[in-house]
Amino acid sequence: MAAKLKTAVLGATGYSGLELARLLGRHPRTDAPLLLRRSAETGESDRHAAGLPHIFGNSKANGNSPVQPFSWSALEQRGVELLFLATPHAVSRELVPEAVARGLRIVDLSGAWRLKQEQHRAVYGFKDANAQTAAELTERAVYGLPELNADQIPSAALVANPGCYATSVILALAPLLSAGIVDCDRGIISDSKSGVSGAGKEPTARTHFVSVADNFSAYSVFGHRHTGEILEQLALNSCQLIFTPHLLPIPRGILSTIYVYLKREMTSDEIQGCFHDFYKGKRWVRIFPASSLPQIQFSVHTNYCDLGFCLAQDGRRLVLVSCLDNLLKGAAGQAVQNMNIMYGWDEAEGLE
Repeated sequence: MAAKLKTAVLGATGYSGLELARLLGRHPRTDAPLLLRRSAETGESDRHAAGLPHIFGNSKANGNSPVQPFSWSALEQRGVELLFLATPHAVSRELVPEAVARGLRIVDLSGAWRLKQEQHRAVYGFKDANAQTAAELTERAVYGLPELNADQIPSAALVANPGCYATSVILALAPLLSAGIVDCDRGIISDSKSGVSGAGKEPTARTHFVSVADNFSAYSVFGHRHTGEILEQLALNSCQLIFTPHLLPIPRGILSTIYVYLKREMTSDEIQGCFHDFYKGKRWVRIFPASSLPQIQFSVHTNYCDLGFCLAQDGRRLVLVSCLDNLLKGAAGQAVQNMNIMYGWDEAEGLE
């Protein structure tokens, strides 16, 4: 038998990191992952791990923490070949240059390496220790949306896993924009909603139970970090897109409702054909029949992105609905999908 791939997850007790630990732990081609925490998380990570036996077993009860402090020597001793970073953006920006220099391949779930254009990347306020190295890695990084970039991922040393909102919007719009049928000058509106886990595990006043329960709110209007991803990947300018995120009072899931005008009158069959042609053979995109719209409950706990649409009677106004699980297709599941492509495996391995 071929040796199994040795992986590590830094940030293993965050929501996305926990999903990665679960997926990699059952993947047929990987050894049990090395689970790591940043030194600043010492103690807190152990408490998280102790309360999650469905992920970590009973190792904590036996006196052995399943999550170790991060060090380069720990990676070397385990023989890690692929490092997943489920860390804050600035941490990934700091660690990736040395990781690549050490010969590791990286799948980064943060926004540190997703954006090529400085005007979009500025929202993160990165302060790179070596600006030239950072610029070179930014150019080398592959935006890890397999449905669009599967040809670039196998040879990549650094895969920038897409944002969850961005995945939902890009997958919905890409077939139509590729076909040149959207009237971009009339504007595209994406009205997107996410469960609370999309905000990460660190508690804030906005994500406190009392603030979220029985509530529904918009946030980061004209300033969300995923906007730049959407613009870059779809070759849109900022005047052509309004993207507004909202917080749903549910744990997980994303639903994006997207409004577009078409350049000419079209039929539902033509729109349906456009989607089916674009995503032919793409395992993790499901196209719904015309006027049959996806719901969060259909895609949650799966790696699917579900796409549906309704076309107005005039044949010129189109509403798209895109649903996915923000922790799977929007994060950990897509990261494993990228790993599968990087190593020439079936995209579905470990995800069904």
